[in-house]
Amino acid sequence: MTENWAVGVDLGGTTVKIAFLTINGDIVENWEIPTDNSDEGKNITKDIAKSIEEHLAKWNHAKSDVLGVGMGAPGPFDYETGIIFNTVNLGWPDNFPLKEKLETDLGLPVVIDNDANCAALGEMWKGAGSGCTDLVCVTLGTGVGGGVIVNGQIVQGAKGAAGEIGHLTSVVENGALCNCGKTGCLETIASATGIVRLANEMLVDQNVESELRTVVTNSGMMITAKDVFDSAKNGDIVAEEVVEFVASHLGLVLANIANTLNPQKIVLGGGVSKAGDVLLTPVKEYFNKYCFKSVAESTVIDVATLGNTAGVIGAAWLAKDQKLNESIV
Repeated sequence: MTENWAVGVDLGGTTVKIAFLTINGDIVENWEIPTDNSDEGKNITKDIAKSIEEHLAKWNHAKSDVLGVGMGAPGPFDYETGIIFNTVNLGWPDNFPLKEKLETDLGLPVVIDNDANCAALGEMWKGAGSGCTDLVCVTLGTGVGGGVIVNGQIVQGAKGAAGEIGHLTSVVENGALCNCGKTGCLETIASATGIVRLANEMLVDQNVESELRTVVTNSGMMITAKDVFDSAKNGDIVAEEVVEFVASHLGLVLANIANTLNPQKIVLGGGVSKAGDVLLTPVKEYFNKYCFKSVAESTVIDVATLGNTAGVIGAAWLAKDQKLNESIV
């Protein structure tokens, strides 16, 4: 008897990550294809379907042995219909019927969720949140994303916009302008972009010797968030100030989230989380400072472990969970 698999798809503006997983969440195979956003993105779902079919054939695996396909997509979209309202990087016209199109091209049931939610589900199923049913995942990358899981299920909210942790506002009064149009969002501080902006501003404001200033002078290139963290580890005064500023505000936001939800874990992912203890240690200190005592004692802050596979693993969990719910009904 052929083993049942679930398919996970993580749709991005540059590449599409795809994986076959067992019902226990073990990756059988994972690969990438380019995202063809030309001609209003009309080839994207066709390319995904073709690639999945080719890889199934390679494994001598029939479509009938696939539980379904889960996809993480850069919303916003209607979770019931799978219609994606608008996309910046995919070329589709507004209100594109993503679920319907992929199901038609592939001939398998498809379930779609926000890509950040899928990353959170992946960490819950097989990553740092394994064993937890109440979990918050915060992704610190170019922007700041989030996913909230309560009783093992993603919290969608009334319009599917729950978990927009990066756009908690007034984190800094009269703060920097965010891409969302508001000012003072967490994303303007705790993202890689925000960290670089803060560092550059402090280099202008403070006329002191700095390893960061030397990086710019010697290379003639823009500093990166990694440069900031590396310099902070070396005791650079400007870099240390940037990290302290970021940690204090991130710790405050995480404390407020924990005080509201009291999750078992808050998992930090994305490129910024790779800074390690130079960021995590002060974040935990501020978290404990601002957190309600019993919440601080029961909510653990941890670093994500799945990296780039979190999205496909979480997407496959969606397909498995939907199939399970259908069998119960």
